Amino acid sequence: MFLGSYEPKMDDKGRLILPAKFRDQLEGGLVITRGQDRCLYVFPATEFERMYQELRRAPLSSRQGRDYVRVMLSGASDEIPDKQGRIVIPPQLRTYADLGKQLAVIGAGSRVEIWNGQAWNQYLAEQEEAFAQTGEEVIPGMF
Repeated sequence: MFLGSYEPKMDDKGRLILPAKFRDQLEGGLVITRGQDRCLYVFPATEFERMYQELRRAPLSSRQGRDYVRVMLSGASDEIPDKQGRIVIPPQLRTYADLGKQLAVIGAGSRVEIWNGQAWNQYLAEQEEAFAQTGEEVIPGMF
């Protein structure tokens, strides 16, 4: 499980050093793709394969299913971290998530999310009140 928040910097070549706590789970390979909310999702390769098998179940007759699969897979890039734990974020994904030097890398359970640092801070500030007000009707059995 991926947990925590980190603030690494991206270098001029589009490389990111993965947080040390995430490296073991991602060293065998990973897939970076467009996420929702203008962030990037990073999945261990095995988790992405499992998710893809679920996506394949969507009927071709479902326009929403086709659209989701197209957006998710057309932006996907498989990577293997180097010995320093660095990955290259492809230019089209950097553009999609408006990534600059200042990043936020967060653990989101089964995935890692990469955010523009400023966008993450704004998102978190906006969601803080909703988080505080979340009740059992949103997440049954949680509270």
